[in-house]
Formats: sequence, structure tokens, C-alpha cells
Amino acid sequence: MSISHAPPGSAETDISDISGSSSRRIAETPSPPDLVPLVPASSRRTRVPRWLRRTTGPVLLLILWQVLSATGVLTADVLASPGRIAQVAGDLIADGSLPSAMAISLQRVAAGLALGTVVGTGLALVSGLFRIGEDLVDAPVQMLRTVPFVGLIPLFIIWFGIGEAPKVAIITLGVTFPLYLNVYAGIRGVDAQLIEAGESLGLSRWGLVRHVVLPGALPGALTGLRYSLGIAWLALVFAEQVNADSGIGFLMVQARDFLRTDVIVVCLIVYAFLGLLADFIVRSLERLLLQWRPTFTGR
Repeated sequence: MSISHAPPGSAETDISDISGSSSRRIAETPSPPDLVPLVPASSRRTRVPRWLRRTTGPVLLLILWQVLSATGVLTADVLASPGRIAQVAGDLIADGSLPSAMAISLQRVAAGLALGTVVGTGLALVSGLFRIGEDLVDAPVQMLRTVPFVGLIPLFIIWFGIGEAPKVAIITLGVTFPLYLNVYAGIRGVDAQLIEAGESLGLSRWGLVRHVVLPGALPGALTGLRYSLGIAWLALVFAEQVNADSGIGFLMVQARDFLRTDVIVVCLIVYAFLGLLADFIVRSLERLLLQWRPTFTGR
């Protein structure tokens, strides 16, 4: 059996030429450029740490305050200088009067906040989850909400005496209404399509409340808690000026009687920092409990 060889110019030669030219073309093809990761414009243009930017405003205000005090624009009997206030704060801390006053004030706020949270949340759940509850609860709450809680101080003194009870009652009343409004709005703001989807999946009434309604109302509840904390410190200022013998408000009353503006400013700064600390705690809870809800954080 003989094997025939293809002459030059045959099909095999053409195939080899084609494969060679194809390999040369592949070798000559330029490699794709390296991919560069895209960085958001907001991340590219900010280099200053956020904590530094947030503290710039208070620091500038403090510097302006010190300059006005040093130049005599603000006299000591009108408003003490920052240096004087820092010295007075150190003296109050050293003799133990400020720490003890802060401890007593924190106890009053904690008691009032706990009672107000239970009452406000309970009323909001009854009014928000049940129509008959709304008919029975919402109208009286809205009527009481329009009454200034400071105006009820004389009644609280008559009802509860002059001890700790009226002070805690004032804080409780101030906390209840913002929490009620925001929890109620959060419950009624849940999307009706989510309720229908839960019912189609076979969730019971309690299952809908637990898995759909309460998670949907949680953002509003935390917002109401932030408002309530701010009002709690405001109510504490009024409560501790009603026949009080301890607390930050008592220090302010004594300073007012002796025209000590430096002590008054120290107490106001303590109120502000305690309120800021409480707000930071609630915002931390928001980031922890609302991880499932992506939101716009600014640019």
C-alpha cells in the first residue's frame, strides 16, 4: 500500500499557512488595558476626618467666646469666660457636688424615661393595631398632648407631694407623647402590600405583628425615642426647680440666687453633654437594629 504526499501548494500547505498567519495575528493583538477601580467622587474629595470636621464648629465658637471675654465685650457678670467656667467645673468636681448632682439627675431621667416608654409604647400599640383602640385612646391622648406639661406642675405637687414623685411624673409625661406619636405613625405607615404578602404566606395575626408591623414601625419608634430623650432633659430642668434639694437643677437654683453665671453655665453644659451622650446611644442602636434598611447618608 503506497502513501501519497501532497505536492507544494496543496490544501495541507494552505492550512499550515493559515494557521501560521492566525497565530501571528493573535501574537500581535495588544493586551487589554488594566482595569482601574472606580472611587466615588465623595470619597475622593474628602481627606479630613469626619470627627475633626464635626468638632470644628464648637471649637470656633469656643474661641470666639474666649476672644469676646478677653476683650471685655462679654463681662463676667453677664457671661463668664471659658477659662473661668473650666476652673469652676474643676472645683465642683473636686468637692464632689457635681458628680453627686449628676447621679441624682440621671436616676430621675432614667425612671421617667422608663415609665414614659412603657406608657407611650403601650398606648401606641393599642391605638395603632386595633381600630377600637384608636377610637378609645387616640382622642384623649391628642387632647392631653396639647396641654403644656409644665402647666401641670401645681397639680402634680398637690397629687404627689413635694418629693421625687412629681419630678418623675413630669419627665414621664414629657416622654410619653413624642414616643406615642412616632410609634403610632410607624405602625400605621407600614405598607399594606407587605401585610397582604404576609397573609398570603399564612402568617397569623401575631405573626404579622411580629414579623411585619413591628419591624416596619421600629424606625419611627427610635426617632420618637430620640425626641423623648431631648424632652426628658428639658422636663428635668423644670422638675428640679420644684422644691429640689439635690440634682443639677438644684445647683442652678443656688447659682441663680447668688448671681453665679459661671455655675449656671457649667450646669447647662452638663445638661448638653448628657443629652448628646443619650442621643449618641440611640443613634448607635439605630445603626445596630436597622442594618436591614439602607438609607442615604449624605455626600
